Amino acid sequence: MNAYVFPGQGAQFPGMAKDLYNSSEKAKALLESANEILGFRITDIMFDGTAEELKETKVTQPAVFLHSVVLALISEDFKPDMVAGHSLGEFSALVANGVLSFEDGLKLVSQRALAMQKACEINPSTMAAILGLEDEKVEEICASIDEVVVAANYNCPGQLVISGSHKGIELACIAALEAGAKRALPLPVGGAFHSPLMEPAREELEKAIDATQFNPAKCPIYQNVTAKASSDLNEIKENLKIQLTAPVRWTQSVQAMVADGATHFTESGPGKVLQGLVKKIHREAEVSSI
Repeated sequence: MNAYVFPGQGAQFPGMAKDLYNSSEKAKALLESANEILGFRITDIMFDGTAEELKETKVTQPAVFLHSVVLALISEDFKPDMVAGHSLGEFSALVANGVLSFEDGLKLVSQRALAMQKACEINPSTMAAILGLEDEKVEEICASIDEVVVAANYNCPGQLVISGSHKGIELACIAALEAGAKRALPLPVGGAFHSPLMEPAREELEKAIDATQFNPAKCPIYQNVTAKASSDLNEIKENLKIQLTAPVRWTQSVQAMVADGATHFTESGPGKVLQGLVKKIHREAEVSSI
């Protein structure tokens, strides 16, 4: 069975999607419509902007979403049996499997990015990657600290990203190294994504999700919050609402997809980060890019 996976924030690079724009009329039309929907020429930044300009909140998430979704929509071979997306990538996956329209998906991603930026300003916070420790040990460390600090991204065995207050992350990194972690790396992010500190963004996004039309899924999506297959629209919608304050269960999602018959994982989007994670989670999996 074929699983298609969609990357999240951090996969962007200068020049992204320019080849698609120049080689496909369908891609060009989709990207030009995105410029109109967003009210600025995001393609100018994607094609010719610097890495720093691409990091701007209102640009990064829509840019990764656009590259990922356009690749899937113009591919004649795109025939998924199941889909999943890492954090932001979940919105790309929902457009690719027909639950959200291209326009609605882009609008939600844009609103999500701006809501997250506001939440970061309300609660200054950060994230760090803990390498070489069991997930349970990292969870234990987070629970032992008298600050907001939680497990945020279960990326693959031995790689768990934590999220929380600056003080909480600092203390957790020290404790993780003392417990035998190979590394504890603070990440260059604007805030504590997938933690309770994103509550203001969750509330804002919830209203936008409620106002958006959801359509029948062409195939199941394995969502970050549950790591289980879902085609039920109410369930999909509720999971999407709490995604910003809940952890990304990527390890568990890939394991569930494999258990349900996935043998080949195709990454749709910039970069190859998810292919690497999939191989670390399930060595026998075949991986490729669109």
